[in-house]
Amino acid sequence: MRTDKPWGYELLWSATPHYAGKLIHINAGERLSLQYHEEKHESVFVLSGTLLLNLGQGEDARVIELQPGESSDIPAGDIHRFEAPGDGAVEIIEVSTPHLDDVIRLEDDYHRT
Repeated sequence: MRTDKPWGYELLWSATPHYAGKLIHINAGERLSLQYHEEKHESVFVLSGTLLLNLGQGEDARVIELQPGESSDIPAGDIHRFEAPGDGAVEIIEVSTPHLDDVIRLEDDYHRT
């Protein structure tokens, strides 16, 4: 099931009681909200483009660049944001626990709550 987002789109390709799988497309120069999850644990794998993975907030913030074939684990409670640099779109596979509505937004470029 495809869901259009202001930053691109998500394609939910699997949702079970044990895990969920998504293809996430982030348009060039766009980013998701700065967020964390109370229960959801996710792992991401970069298919194409350069993913800027923002971790933490304030003085503790850092950015990790992930290239195609690289991955990262994001445990519940970790503050994070996915971002595509201005020079190209990014496609990632996200596999997570099934808590799809578990999103606490701290900042959002599109004024979503």
